[in-house]
Amino acid sequence: MRLSNRLLAVATDAGASRLFQPAPMALLPPIPLYRRLLRCHRKLQVEQRVLGDKYIKAEWRAHKDIDNPVHIIGFLTEWQRYAQTIEGDTWKGEKMDKTKIDKMSDQQIGQLYELMQAIRKQELEDDEDVSLKPESEK
Repeated sequence: MRLSNRLLAVATDAGASRLFQPAPMALLPPIPLYRRLLRCHRKLQVEQRVLGDKYIKAEWRAHKDIDNPVHIIGFLTEWQRYAQTIEGDTWKGEKMDKTKIDKMSDQQIGQLYELMQAIRKQELEDDEDVSLKPESEK
């Protein structure tokens, strides 16, 4: 059977109900991705950069001996998404997706809670520093 160009060009509704999603990006290898993450943090405020760099380094050290390919791909995918988010400015004030939180282990929830506490502690210290400065320095 010979297909004509007209038959090939006929639109179908297969997938019309789904929203358009771009093709998944290729994953960066671990070392270039790690470097990219640290470079992304250069544009952050000093306190955010220090906290973020410490967190990245600790997470990468903790996961350096992972052998499960599914965990490796998930780890690299999430960090690559994080890098893309940080490179743009839409992340500020954004809430975390509930489905991601539901998929987290108890240990991950604990880490997230510790990160939240560290951020709040830093904000309180910054507020105290500002309130203790003389009016001429504010």
